Amino acid sequence: MTGVPAPAAVSPGHGGLDGATARRRYVTVSFLFWLPIGMSIATGVLLFTERGMGLAAIAGFYAVHSLTAAAMELPTGGLSDVIGRRPVLAIAGLLNLTAFTLIGLGPAGWAIALGMGLMGLARALSSGPAEAWYVDTIHAHAGPDADLRTGLARGSSATSAALALGTLLGGGLPWLLGLAPGAGEWPADATGGLVIPLSVPALLGALVEGVFVLYVLSALPEPPRPRTTLRRVVGGVPAAIAAGLRLGARDALIRRILLTASAAGAALAAVELLTPGRAAALMGTAESGALVFAGLACAGFLCSALGSQLAPLAARFTGSSERAVLASLGLVTLGLTLLGLTTHSMSPLATTAAVAGYGLVYLGLGAAGPNENDLLHRRVDASGRATALSVQSLSLQLVAAGAGLGAGALPPGPLPWLLAATAVLAGALLWVRRAAPAKGLPDTPPRPDTPPRPDAAAVRPDAAAVRPDAAAVRPDAAGGHPDAGPVTADAAP
Repeated sequence: MTGVPAPAAVSPGHGGLDGATARRRYVTVSFLFWLPIGMSIATGVLLFTERGMGLAAIAGFYAVHSLTAAAMELPTGGLSDVIGRRPVLAIAGLLNLTAFTLIGLGPAGWAIALGMGLMGLARALSSGPAEAWYVDTIHAHAGPDADLRTGLARGSSATSAALALGTLLGGGLPWLLGLAPGAGEWPADATGGLVIPLSVPALLGALVEGVFVLYVLSALPEPPRPRTTLRRVVGGVPAAIAAGLRLGARDALIRRILLTASAAGAALAAVELLTPGRAAALMGTAESGALVFAGLACAGFLCSALGSQLAPLAARFTGSSERAVLASLGLVTLGLTLLGLTTHSMSPLATTAAVAGYGLVYLGLGAAGPNENDLLHRRVDASGRATALSVQSLSLQLVAAGAGLGAGALPPGPLPWLLAATAVLAGALLWVRRAAPAKGLPDTPPRPDTPPRPDAAAVRPDAAAVRPDAAAVRPDAAGGHPDAGPVTADAAP
């Protein structure tokens, strides 16, 4: 007897992947999925305008995307828990491939609206499965006490880096095509006007989505799930949704996480809605303001990536993941306050403070996210993990939609910024006191074709869900496992 614990058994259903390999594949999937979306940020509105669409129609296109994503968030999260992570991610990639093709080639409003709706559905499908696959794989390899924070932080950083790089590529490609004589006119002449320089980023994004689908199918092994039918799949999704909706009601810590996601939604709505106008006012023209905003958005994504990388350090420095979330949201509140207090001045000092505030918002959100999600994954088991992430994403999106409408209706000035700062401050105050240990894990629905077992209350020690003694969540779960230090978190752009 050496006193050294034996390593956890590797689950053959996950291809025998070790932690480092699973982490690399999760990071790659995160990067490949978000890179095309970043490429569409800089040119989306300009492309639709070039196609002859008015501002009202363009607003309608984005509303189709948001409403589709919100409406499908919970059903698709439940679908991932029923049929598996890999097929749902592959479907999301195929939907995005179709969406970017329609947006890049479609000259008619219906084609663009359909593309935006498909993109919203893909967003809902993708909000949980990749992260759930990573956590399942790590738990299968190293047990439920495995350190998740490094992988969650790197996945969040990869998402932010993909958005930053994609924004630069999307804004730069049409400009580069315009520099070469005839390079911009030739595709339009050859395709009857379907392909123009502004549509090139969307079409290139469709190619990247094809690579994403192939990578998901080849690199993300998971255990085979019970064979099922379409009827049982459809019947299993509502049960998974109901389990997701019960999460916040039965666990105080999960309730905090959902409310914090709502506060983050209010912050992002204010920043994304109000910053482009301030950039245009600063530069004097809409075109130059759009260029400045593209650079600022890229910098914001990089700050988010940096925040995600610093999330484990923040947890160690503050002493727990809960305190790290509190400190991170404090940075967000400070950033929004700086943006609000500098609205009426364009002096160099005020502009510098506003840019610093913008960076603090994304830095704080990036640092808070991985800490929150590590805590979340320690409260739910594998059968409801993607659903829990979907509930979290839904909380952010619904509040972001309402906060965006509210900020747009308020008079210009510091008030919209300060109201968003107040919402984030309220979310931060939720973390002043430590959450009490959960009394028990939320009920999760049985998978289709899986009859309840007599020993279902006890899960094997090497399973990807919870240990046999996890009927009551560990008292130290909110602050991290004792041998790995405090834990960390994540956010979605």
